[in-house]
Amino acid sequence: MGVTKRLVAGALLLAGLFVANVQAQSLPRINEFYFDDDVAAKPFHAVPPEQADAVDQLMKLRERGRKGVEATAQLASIAYRDGRAELGGKLYDEAMGAVADTSVQARSLRWNHGWDLYRRGDAQDALNLWSKAAESTRGNPSWLPPTLALVLWKLERKDEAVAWYAAAVRTEPGQWSDTSAYAQLLPTWNDAERTQLSQVQQAWAANPPAWP
Repeated sequence: MGVTKRLVAGALLLAGLFVANVQAQSLPRINEFYFDDDVAAKPFHAVPPEQADAVDQLMKLRERGRKGVEATAQLASIAYRDGRAELGGKLYDEAMGAVADTSVQARSLRWNHGWDLYRRGDAQDALNLWSKAAESTRGNPSWLPPTLALVLWKLERKDEAVAWYAAAVRTEPGQWSDTSAYAQLLPTWNDAERTQLSQVQQAWAANPPAWP
């Protein structure tokens, strides 16, 4: 291998290691409790999602300049649901370009985009967005421990998943020590997601990690 090729290969290797390190460092530090509500952690519903002409109404909102970010984000989520991931990503990028990077709307866009990515099988990208969303909160949001427990378990990072689940239990032991309240605690999750989280709960129950 020539000198130039060796330099290029070395640069690519270093770049890959740098990306891997950035991804590893992006995970938030686990705190003891997570009592805070986060107004950003909810789906965008510029129009009722069950409305038959929801897409048409959302397009009209965009054209009129009303609820532009909300309408664009809801259209992005619909695009992901319909298997049009490229369009969904572009719409989320458009919505992000219209808001301040540290705003509540930006955090909500990352939270919602993370769920759309997770549900299409992009668990690592979802984790990156949820971690970024957590960086812009001023408290310890209650959505973070179960959500990161879910995605880390999916990524086979099971010890970390259990550690995050333990944070949920420390915060509200009456709610998270078993799975009986999942439907009430996680109303926007689907059955498969709640079932996967129950696997994390079982692993936690078998060997609860100590704090700190």
